[in-house]
Order: sequence, then structure tokens, then C-alpha cells
Amino acid sequence: MEQTELVVPRAGSRIHARLAGPAGGPLVVLSHGASMDHEMFDEQLGPLVGAGYRVLTWDIRGHGRSQPIGRIPIDVADMAEDLLAILDHLDAPGPICVGGQSLGGYVAQELVYREPERVAALFVIGSTCITMPIALWEQWALRSSPWWFVPWPWQHLKRTVATSTALRPEVRTYAEVAIGTMSKSNFVQIWRGVARSMRPEAGYQIDLPLLLTHGDQDRTGNIARTAPAWAARDPYCRYEVIPDASHNANQDNPEHFNRVLLEFLAEHYPAERA
Repeated sequence: MEQTELVVPRAGSRIHARLAGPAGGPLVVLSHGASMDHEMFDEQLGPLVGAGYRVLTWDIRGHGRSQPIGRIPIDVADMAEDLLAILDHLDAPGPICVGGQSLGGYVAQELVYREPERVAALFVIGSTCITMPIALWEQWALRSSPWWFVPWPWQHLKRTVATSTALRPEVRTYAEVAIGTMSKSNFVQIWRGVARSMRPEAGYQIDLPLLLTHGDQDRTGNIARTAPAWAARDPYCRYEVIPDASHNANQDNPEHFNRVLLEFLAEHYPAERA
């Protein structure tokens, strides 16, 4: 798949992004999960470009080629601002479709929260809702989680992340290679940003078409348990559980995920709009 690479200086880092697909196609933006990189969406590029979409993937600061991590502390709001800087650099016409997996789902939600007029549709893979209230014990667990990683031997932590994130051996191998491009200090900084990402707001809804997905074997945090309540809250939400898939559901079962995503886009963000 031919891609055009661009680099945007931001906050002491150099953000690397890639564009694929027809220049006039409606833009779909994909943001990866913590410790992953842009390559986690390789299985989505062909179907999206083939359907007429222009696709932007990028490495969040501290991941992949977006090094050094730059200004710290870094949180999800900073990551969303980095993404907005990329879109401004492209002079991307809106509204666009934004999507993300896990951490990338937080970034996509934050962008919608900040500038909903720039977004036509949103899809999320294996992520929780950043604006819904969570129990006090869950707040404590999230806030304290970065400290659990500090004494954890890095080699063992990398293998644990790779094993817990996917079912398919080749996806686990990808995950271990991706996290291997990070330093442990960057990983902890990113996770501290994740721990600060919640912004509960009573009465808030995402008033946009939303595709909410997770793998049927995703045991990460409270994703599977809280997804039905999130789906019930937002009026234009389509909720799909991806079979035979864990946390990286778009990689574990790309055929099923791609079919669901293209159906959603055809209804709410058709390529013909270009």
C-alpha cells in the first residue's frame, strides 16, 4: 500500500504520520493503542482505501517513530492536540471520521469532546468511555496503575502486554515488537497520561454516529462490562462484539471488524460524499 509520510514538530517531538488513499476521499483517522504504533491498522488500510477513503495513521508521541517523547507530563488531551496539529498541517476538510483502539479510542473521544464540529462519525475499539462516571475503587485502581509498572521487569512486562492484547500468535509478535521500540520510562509516562484521562460529566452524550466495538475475549480492565451502558447512553451508537478476538480486535479478526466498520461508514460517512 503506497503511503505518503509527513512529520509535524510538536512539543519537543517529531510526530510521524502516514496518508494512504485518494486525495479527494473522505478522511478516516486511526489512532493506535498504548505501546502499539500505526502498523496495528495495516489490515484496515486496504479495505478502507478500496472503498474510496483517504486514511491517516500516526505514531502517538513516545511510540514508533514519534521520538523523542518531548514535553512531559503528557496526557490524552496533549495527544488530541497533537492530532489536531496534524489535521491543521494537512488543512484537512471536515467534518472527518475519527477512530481509535484503546488509548487511541480515548484520543478520538477527547477530540470529539473538544471540537465536535470537526467530526462526522466516531468508532472505538477496545476502549472505555472517558466521560461516564466510574466507581471510586475503579478510580483508585486507574490512578494507581502507573506505579504498578515501575518495579515490573521490563522484558517480562513487554511479554505480558503482548500476550494479553491478542489471540493470534502473529498479532502477539507484532505487539511485542511494537512495545520493544519504546523505553520503559516512556511507557510509564504514557500510562500516567491514561490514568489522568477520565473526565466524567453528568448529562454529556456523544451526539454523533458512534461504532462501539470490543473483542468477545477482551479481558482488559472493565471494557466489556461497561460497554453496554455506554451504548445505551449515546443515542446514535451501534454496539458490536467482535468474535474470536481479544483487546486488539481489529487485528485478531480483521475480516469481521472490517465488514462492520465499512457498513457503519457506508451508512454514516459514505465515500460518495466526496
